[in-house]
Order: sequence, then C-alpha cells, then structure tokens
Amino acid sequence: MLLTVTPNAAVDKTFQVERFEMNKVHRPLGFRAVAGGKGINVARVAHALGEPVMATGFLGGHTGEFIADSLKEIGIPARFVSTREESRTCIAVIDLEVHSQTEVNENGPNVTPEEVAALVQRFEELLEEGVTQVALCGSLPPQCPSTFYADLIRIAQDRGISCALDSSGEALANGFKARPDLLKCNRNEFRAIVPDVGVDLPDLVRACAALLGDGTRTVAVTLGAEGAVAVDAEGAWFAAPPPIRFVSAVGSGDAFLAAFLHARRSGESLPRCLEWGTAAGAANAGVVGAGYCTRAEIERLAPRTQSQRIQLPLSGV
Repeated sequence: MLLTVTPNAAVDKTFQVERFEMNKVHRPLGFRAVAGGKGINVARVAHALGEPVMATGFLGGHTGEFIADSLKEIGIPARFVSTREESRTCIAVIDLEVHSQTEVNENGPNVTPEEVAALVQRFEELLEEGVTQVALCGSLPPQCPSTFYADLIRIAQDRGISCALDSSGEALANGFKARPDLLKCNRNEFRAIVPDVGVDLPDLVRACAALLGDGTRTVAVTLGAEGAVAVDAEGAWFAAPPPIRFVSAVGSGDAFLAAFLHARRSGESLPRCLEWGTAAGAANAGVVGAGYCTRAEIERLAPRTQSQRIQLPLSGV
C-alpha cells in the first residue's frame, strides 16, 4: 500500500487560451477543475497503474470537500485531517499558440499546532493499515513547521517503511536531513539542498551521488522536457522523453514519481524505474489536468523511453 501525504492540497483550475496577454479579457477554449496538490496527483497516477493507495493531508472548507469527493469518486480513500481555514486554489493558464504556462498558486490555509498534531497522529494510524511505502509531497501550508516532513520520515523509518520525499525550499532541505530512502525533485528544487550545483548534467549527477548514503538509496531529478536523471550506488542514468503533443506540464513530476515508485515496487532496475517515470511525465504533459494520464498511454510510451548510463567517477557512492 502506498500512502501519499499532501499537506497543501488544492483545487487545480486549468484554462486553455490562445494568445494570452496581460491586461486583456480572455475566454478560455478549454477549462478543467480537479483535485490537486502533488501527493494527490501521485495518488491518482499510482491508482491508474493499479497500485493500492491511500491519501492524507490537510483539507478545509468547500474546496476541501470537493477534493475529498473527487478522490472518493475514483476509489482512492481520502483520510485527511480537517482545517478551520479553506484549502487553496491554484490556477494555470496555458497558451495553446506558444505553449506557455502561467500559474497563480494560493499559499494555503494557516494551520494550527493542534491540526499539525492531528495529522501526525493520523499518519501514525495509517501506517498500521498495510502501508509499505510513503510519498511526502509538495509545499507546506502557512504555520506548518518546516521540519514536518522530517518528523514523518523518522516515524515511518522507525516502522521500517520506505519514504520518498518530493518538495521544495526549507521543507525539502529539512526533510532531507531525516534521510528519506528516495529523494525526488526538479532541478530548481534541488538547489535547496545543493545551492551551488552546476547547470550541466555531469555536475548535477555528481551532486546527486554525493547525497547517497545514511539511508538515502536513490536520488532522482526531473529536468522538464529534457528528461530526468537517477542515481544510486550502482551508477547514474539519464532518460529523455519520447516526442508528444504538449498540452500542460502541471503534475508531470508527480506522474514521474508515481510511475517510478510503481516500477520500483515491481522489482524493476533503476534504469527501468527511470524509464517508467519519464514516460509517465510525458504522458501527463499530453493531457489537461495533473495526474490524468492513463495507464495505457504510460505503457505505450515506456518502451519508447530509453535510459542511458552516465559514465562518471561517482565519488562518495
């Protein structure tokens, strides 16, 4: 069982327009509102791939009710903790002509210490329900301690449960101090841990390799349309996505993580996990709505995604 944790869940609204311009009224050619937040996107793709999954985090108000109902409709148990303030809304505007994407994301509800304690307790309870892996995903809402993910990682580790961490900023940096089994982030987020990482692939891979050990077995970094890299004690790999008709990048990193964890649980090698993750990210980029790529499309793209070994002296591995 995969348990996803989304402290800052959202309703994601995506608008498709032509020739987006500032200071102008636009009437969208397409619109979609879905339950979102990184962990929820991961749960949706994992569920599509046949993984048993539960979702938890904070939910509040009518927005929170929409998110919970959306998950229940597709068969994902929503085991969230209620907040007094409303869950957030995130807006993405996609220009169909130039393939640009503009996002406006609310900060989220101000959570209280009591609500944080309630989520920690809920997390501990859910770990007893057959959970074998945990995905801790996304930003933290205002007033939530930046050590929140680190606390949950240590709780799971005490029970022998593997954790994947996918966040940003202080939440990522502090969470990594607890040494999750899998660190996954994009290239910009990675700088929260290694601020001076170079822009070229060899520098990035060496920086990933230097983070291995003390409980962290794998580091994966997504590179947008360029692909992704993954590093473990056996070596480093790069995979580029196959060509697709691009629609939206929202949630592609989350789709990557879901498919990567699915392949890993199935016993696949690191390069195969990387190929599955990269294929899922590409499949997600071809649809409107984060995490709405299908298993059929991921399976179609996976054989077209070829990983390549990166031959470097990986010091520190």
